[in-house]
Amino acid sequence: MKRTSLLLAALLTATLLAGCGANSGGSASATATYDMSVTEEASMGSGGGESNLMPENAATGETAQQKIIYRADMSIESTLFDTARETVLAAVEDTGSWMEYSHQNGTAEDRDRYANFTVRVPADNYRTFLEQVGQAGSVLSLNESAENVTSTYIDMEARISSLENQRDRLNELAAEAETTTDLLEIESRLSDVQYELESYTQQLRNLDGQVSYSTVDITLREVATLTPTGVTFPERLADAFAGGWHGFVTFVQGLVLTLVYLWPLLLVAVILLVILLPVMRRRKAARAERRADRASSAPYPYSQPSAPQDSPAEANKGEEKAEEPKPKY
Repeated sequence: MKRTSLLLAALLTATLLAGCGANSGGSASATATYDMSVTEEASMGSGGGESNLMPENAATGETAQQKIIYRADMSIESTLFDTARETVLAAVEDTGSWMEYSHQNGTAEDRDRYANFTVRVPADNYRTFLEQVGQAGSVLSLNESAENVTSTYIDMEARISSLENQRDRLNELAAEAETTTDLLEIESRLSDVQYELESYTQQLRNLDGQVSYSTVDITLREVATLTPTGVTFPERLADAFAGGWHGFVTFVQGLVLTLVYLWPLLLVAVILLVILLPVMRRRKAARAERRADRASSAPYPYSQPSAPQDSPAEANKGEEKAEEPKPKY
């Protein structure tokens, strides 16, 4: 029993030392992350341009041992949405990639469709895939990043190797255990080691998947006219005219659709007008006729005879009487 306890204590000490060594080794390793943001001004068939993100010595043994995760984010617009979408799907098939996520929305009539794709691309075909997808339309933006996870990968491998050694040694101790107490203690430690081993193994497997398959997010949008990039004033004027005409056509189409949608209400309104207009006209004519009848039946106003006027001779005579002087007494 004493021998088993000593072996178990020695094993635990070795475990702690191995873990510290793995951590220090991982801390000493260099981790490089490269970020690049590229805004493309190419039109249809541009291909997205070249990038120096991928190491030039990709075929050498030193770079082959590096664990690098490549990611990209592309924004594309096109006036031919269906053709552009088929180009993206063809690039997925040609490079041996697989579609992790796909979503599409909008209608062809309104010409406002857009689609989002998340594609997992084999690292060896990463650059080829970007070039093929760039031919789907006008690349508005291309953002790329490269994360060197070599130190993390080495650290996980060291932890897994250490845990595997612990597991094997604990199995040997369990076989040599002389008491139930020692056996239970060994099995408890063995369960913890097995759990950690499975966790690190899964993390390493996920890391391998990210290194082997790069992630590319694509946004594809349908537009009536491509976004102008470095064009002249006449070209901008032509684009503005085309955009205005498209807006006018869209407005007329919307108006027609609204009228068609409201045709039952319009039909009821027409029927009411057909019924009510004659009634309103008859009422208006009757009111006018009554006003005319009242005006014709009213009596003429009575005129008073004027006072008689004096003749001119009598008027002169009266004036003479007025001019006679009064007698003086």
